[in-house]
Amino acid sequence: MQQLAPFNKHHHVKVFLFKGILIIVYSRIQSEHKMDTEIKVENIISKEEEASAQQEIWKFVFGFTPMAVVKCAIELGIPDILENHDTPITLAELASKIGCPMPMLHRIMRFLVQYKIFQEVAVSETCFGYAHTPLSQLLTTHGKLSMADFVLLESSPVMLAPWHKLSARVLGKEGSAFGATHGDDVWGFAAANPGHSKLIDDAMACDARLAVGAVIEGCPEVFRQLRTVVDVGGGDGTALRLIVAACPWINGINFDLPHVVSVAPACMGVEHVGGDMFDHVPKADAVYLMKVLHDWGDEECIHILRKCREAIPHDTGKVIIVEAVVVQEDHQFKDVALMMDMVMMAHTPKGKERTLKEWSYVFHEAGFSRYTTKRIRAYQSVIEVYP
Repeated sequence: MQQLAPFNKHHHVKVFLFKGILIIVYSRIQSEHKMDTEIKVENIISKEEEASAQQEIWKFVFGFTPMAVVKCAIELGIPDILENHDTPITLAELASKIGCPMPMLHRIMRFLVQYKIFQEVAVSETCFGYAHTPLSQLLTTHGKLSMADFVLLESSPVMLAPWHKLSARVLGKEGSAFGATHGDDVWGFAAANPGHSKLIDDAMACDARLAVGAVIEGCPEVFRQLRTVVDVGGGDGTALRLIVAACPWINGINFDLPHVVSVAPACMGVEHVGGDMFDHVPKADAVYLMKVLHDWGDEECIHILRKCREAIPHDTGKVIIVEAVVVQEDHQFKDVALMMDMVMMAHTPKGKERTLKEWSYVFHEAGFSRYTTKRIRAYQSVIEVYP
């Protein structure tokens, strides 16, 4: 810390400069035994820091833009067109396949190249074409690890509208931003609107493909010695289909609300069962819960987990939870977990992403004796909870 020369002798002023922060200590003698001291802290910002800060804030001003333009690319079918084109595709070829004016398409592609969604590749000395990047390959319609359906869900007007009520939610003026916007919670709205329900199911299937692959790769031992697994809140059964395909000795029960499982595709080794997890859970060797508990508050989570505990053998059963664990230290997917926590705040009445301490609390209150956690190559972790 650098001490600078005082600029006022009469008031005992000391000035310090510490890592760009100006600290001013004012001391004024009121009497022989009393001194009044005031400390002021001021940030000293250089022109370079100010310009950098402005650059960052502009990203928040127009933060919706990347999502909107990526959605546009998916709706236009650009990732799929590139996937089905053997060589880099020129702007003219791409415009012809889409049936749109070249000038507007050029602006869209220029933006997406800047964000590394696509790349420009020379096809001749005077011409370039567009090609895939690792990011755009995750946006194809039928890609094994496609995230396109997740983009389409979260960028839909239904899911975007509640964000405008987030401050009211924080102030306690709204019990649920989604409910205040749409007059019902996420699940009730989906049940009454089949089109939106399909958006949710497709997005959850997309997330299941990412997460289940990471679980099987990172900790395959989770499924050993299990004969039956019930996936609570399993949607269209994608997660169980992947689990049964990787572990064919397992018989799967896909358990979700009746309107959800009624449109779930048939699959060898997977039985679809309709019901309400708050009432009962079908019996099995293990319960699989992926991105279910984060939708609910602690009280509801404890109730769900108690129903899960009733469904498994006391001596050999377990609950397999695939959810985010919010941590203080930095790791690859920390930003995703924190963003997902904000999504829960906007879209659910009580949902949240939890720290390990918060998870431990709900496990204990639900009557479980112990648990283990393991990180995988996804924003979720695998938590095994035992009676």
